[in-house]
Amino acid sequence: MSAMFRSLSGRNYRIWFAGALVSNIGTWMQRTAQDWLVLTQLTHDDAVAVGVTMALQFGPQLVLLPWTGLVADRFDRRRMLMLTQGLMGLLGLGLAVMVLTDTATLWSLYGFALALGVVAAFDTPVRQAFVSDVVTGEQVSNAVALNSASFNAARLIGPAVAGVLIAAIGSGWVFVINAGSFLAVLIALRFVDPEQLADRARAPRGKGQLIAGFRYVRTRPDIIVVLCMIFVVGTFGVNFAIFTSTMARVEFHRGAGEFGLLNSVMAVGSVLGALLSARREVPRMRTLTIAAGGFGLACTAAAFAPTYWTFAILLAFLGLASLTFMTTANALVQTTTEPAMRGRVMALYMAVFAGGTPLGAPIVGAVADAWGPRWAIGVGALSGFVALAIALVWLVRFQHVRLRYDADNRLHLAVTRSLPVVVPAPGSRAARAAVRRDLQHDEAVVERSSPV
Repeated sequence: MSAMFRSLSGRNYRIWFAGALVSNIGTWMQRTAQDWLVLTQLTHDDAVAVGVTMALQFGPQLVLLPWTGLVADRFDRRRMLMLTQGLMGLLGLGLAVMVLTDTATLWSLYGFALALGVVAAFDTPVRQAFVSDVVTGEQVSNAVALNSASFNAARLIGPAVAGVLIAAIGSGWVFVINAGSFLAVLIALRFVDPEQLADRARAPRGKGQLIAGFRYVRTRPDIIVVLCMIFVVGTFGVNFAIFTSTMARVEFHRGAGEFGLLNSVMAVGSVLGALLSARREVPRMRTLTIAAGGFGLACTAAAFAPTYWTFAILLAFLGLASLTFMTTANALVQTTTEPAMRGRVMALYMAVFAGGTPLGAPIVGAVADAWGPRWAIGVGALSGFVALAIALVWLVRFQHVRLRYDADNRLHLAVTRSLPVVVPAPGSRAARAAVRRDLQHDEAVVERSSPV
């Protein structure tokens, strides 16, 4: 268990982790309350309007990409986080006032969602890269995994808490709670010791710095594959607000309480996925590949769930698969990127992951309106299988991975040589020796290349 949380041994990281977790949960509580407010009060169960709200929240990350990453690499990340987190808290408080005074309209909520998206576009890459400032050396990989797990767990835990609170006290007070949650990260940043932050090379001033991140990624096919996978799933698969809200209200005719319970059950799987991800010392491509397939299978099963409770149970497996996928992808990109480029690469990563939502969320919402929420979840299942296919093609064509039987007829995944080999008789001493040589060669190849 200690190895799972080893990076928390550092004072700075403990303080930052606690504050960021509270803030992340509050942010996702607000986004969930926004979606439910749009679906049930500002429209008549209009899933397209929910999709538009999500698009406005995530779209700025794509539009502002060249500047957000450069800001993360050039300026003091601690001070930038104080600024962005403070602005997001003020926006949440403003939205709370409008809802509590019954002056909120659909268009005013669209405006707040867009403003939040603009600030979040600068906040996200800074926050992602800041984790490598508060830890050093061998702790970076574990800290990245825990930071990613915190962000993605909040993406699932926040909606669960919000669903319960919406039913108990109303959406307006959820926005108030979210505004207060930003105080946690501001206090944490105040107590982080700047003297103990890692030294880093900042991006120099001059021409070409805006597109340097794109040039760097272009030379890294392993990162490109991860970005392709995360784009497909992030665009068409990670639309949980649409899946759970429409299934609860349209398919099973339940209220906000049951909607919150669905997200709570999904959070159980997300917590398990977070803990399993933190235990892995090195993120690997094979874990990402398996998680993509698991996501597709979990969505498929959920789409065919005959009852509300069956659907709820299946959401736990969906939470496990989705969080494992997102955390592994995030850690793969962060830990294999040069420190001086990390802010710009993570901005590109988050833009690809969240920036596809303006395209995918309205489409998934339209599918839910036209053919029902089960077909919308089917779109999510397809995204998982497409991501799986992308990974398998890359592994087979460029990493020379094959499914092989060893001398004892056990199936295993191996990196094979392209040169022709003479296959000895099964069960012979030569066959066993060849298997040992192949495994040693495979391990050497994997160590020299990207994690598989």
